[in-house]
Formats: sequence, C-alpha cells, structure tokens
Amino acid sequence: MSSFLSRRRVLATGAGAGAAALGLGAFGAAAGPAAAASPAGSRRAGGAEETRTLDELYRAALADGGKLVIYAGGDTPTQQDGTKAAFLKRFPDIDLKLIVDYSKYHDVRVDNQFATDTLVPDVVQLQTLQDFTRWKEQGRLLPYKPAGFSQVYDGFKDPHGAWVAIGAIGFSFLYDVAAVGADAPKTPLDLVDPKWQGKIASSYPHDDDAVLYLYSLYAQKYGWDWVAALARQDVRFARGSNSPGDAVFGKQKAIGIGTAGTLTSPATSPAKWVVADGHPFMAWGQRAAVLKQARNPTAAKLYLNWQLSTTQQQASFNGWSVRTDVTPAAGLKPIWEYPDAHIDGFPRFMADRAAVERWKQTFALYFGEVKGDPTPGRPGLHPGA
Repeated sequence: MSSFLSRRRVLATGAGAGAAALGLGAFGAAAGPAAAASPAGSRRAGGAEETRTLDELYRAALADGGKLVIYAGGDTPTQQDGTKAAFLKRFPDIDLKLIVDYSKYHDVRVDNQFATDTLVPDVVQLQTLQDFTRWKEQGRLLPYKPAGFSQVYDGFKDPHGAWVAIGAIGFSFLYDVAAVGADAPKTPLDLVDPKWQGKIASSYPHDDDAVLYLYSLYAQKYGWDWVAALARQDVRFARGSNSPGDAVFGKQKAIGIGTAGTLTSPATSPAKWVVADGHPFMAWGQRAAVLKQARNPTAAKLYLNWQLSTTQQQASFNGWSVRTDVTPAAGLKPIWEYPDAHIDGFPRFMADRAAVERWKQTFALYFGEVKGDPTPGRPGLHPGA
C-alpha cells in the first residue's frame, strides 16, 4: 500500500493508481491466494458457519450457472473495478456484473424490483445501513454465515446472518502536505481559521448520509458557531465523497472534508488523512447481504466468503478489518476501539430517518442546496438491467 486515497480512488483500485493510490478496493482488491474457509464455528442463531472451502464454493457456483450480480455503493461507476479484477483473478470463470452507484439510488432500485418481481442483484453492498434492518424484517435477506462469521466484530454483523460487514470505512478530513506547510490543521477546530478561506473542498453533508453524520458530530462537538464559521470559509462543496480527495490530490484545494482515508500512509504521501484524539471522525462497517430471491445464491455466498477471508481482510486499504482475529496494520487499534469513530452511533443515526432529514435541511441552510449530479451518463439501471 503506497499512499492515501480519496474514496473515489479507494473504490476504484486495490493495487493503486499512480502516486496517490490506495483504496476501498480493499473490498476484494488483493488478488493473492485466498484463504480456505475455516471450519464451522459454534452453532449460533441462524445456523452454523459455512464449512466449504472457497474452491468448493467456486465449483458449486459454476455448477449453478456461474453468474453473479452485485449492487455496490459508490460515487462513480468504476470505483469497484479493483474488487472486480481481484475476484475474477481468483475465480476467472464467474460471469460477474458489479454495478456501482450511490447507495441511496441502489436501494430504491431494489425496492422497485421487489415490487415488480424483476430483481436484478444477488448481493447488495451498501452504505444505507437502515435498509438491511428493513429488508431483514421484510424477509428479503437470506440468513447465511460465511466462514469466519464468528470472528467478525459483533457490531458488524446480524446475529442471524441476515447481513455482515465486509469492510470498515472511516471518514474525516485530509490535507495537502506541501500546500499547508508547517501550519497543517491538527483538528476540525482548525478548519475555521481564516487562513484556510477559499482553500477547502467538501462533500455536501446533505447529499451523503455518512458525510452528514460526520458533520453532525462536528456540530454537536463544536457548536453551531463553528458551522457558521465554516460556512464563511468559501468552501467548495461538490457531490460525492470522492470529491474532496480529488480536489486535494488535484492541487485544487489544500484541505478536503468528508472523505475516506488511512492512517497508514507513508511519510512521503502527498496528503495526510487526520484523526485526532478527543475529536470526532466517523467509521462504519459496509454491510453486504445475499437477497433471498437471488438467482445465483451460491456465487453470492462465494463472494461473501471471499470478502471475509483472512487474506482479503489483511489486504484492507486502511489497515482495519471487520474481523477480531486479524491484527490491524502496525500502530493501529481495531476500529471499534476508537471511541471518536462513533461506529455504534452511525447505525442509530441512519435508522432515524426523520432526524436525518432535519440534519440535512439544517446543513442545507448553512451551506446551500445540493447542485445537480455532475456525473454524465450515469446508468439508469432500471429493473431488468
């Protein structure tokens, strides 16, 4: 892993793209030999863990037709290209369609497909955590425990196996090391210093719920005067949590707020992602589930087992794993041991949709309404796509 990556690059590649590449391609970007599935653990609610190896599951998936469709949350259509390439390197005969779009669009598609009996995906992998709770209650998810399920942090899995997190993601702010020089911002409080006016990019908090949660933590920690001061900083807001990193790595802005990153970047990295003790950032487990009506359930199970394998978890772009038996990268604690990450707070936040809407409207008043989708040609992905 060579350096920090914006969420856009993160999801696009696991091996890296140029000097600033490292990413959420951790969701399957490592293409080395995959670990065999571990023996079944204790029999908990929802049945035992998978006992078949990845090779056995691969053969079974091919016998069932060898197809797999995944709806994955992300900002641009290519953000999971690294995951797709790594999966196909390990399982080359699977016909994989991995379709990336904003989670808040994918969930609506899936609901419409349920209503019209035109379900497309076998696996959903989304940031909209509340959907997994709702779909479980509706009986839409297939209870299933991949190998290693018993080793997943309890907050990152449904006890009955309806869903499981396959990767841990954190959002905070970052800065261009050369651009800020010796005056680097150390905490979010520093972002309202007038010297940074016109030099900050941010995701719209009222467009992405993870960024919204991060901003809500800032508001609760520092107060609305801080939010008002940030609003006076002439921040360049844009759609997509990839946009702050793009602005920083593109030398357009010195600071980016509301984007993914890693604390394991080398000293030579052109950008630094910041987590400061006693100051909020946010993190969550990106949930994935097999849909009960999936046309390709065996290939879907193969995918979850591959993602949770120790090989894939050890290849995480940010050094964090969802598994308790995978040691984080040097110097890191497990993500659930960072109280300022608020990993238990984000699922609660996402579940209260009325409160989410109030937060959105409040930040819209401070920062302005969301502009149009800047991504031309975004696929409609209508039922049957």
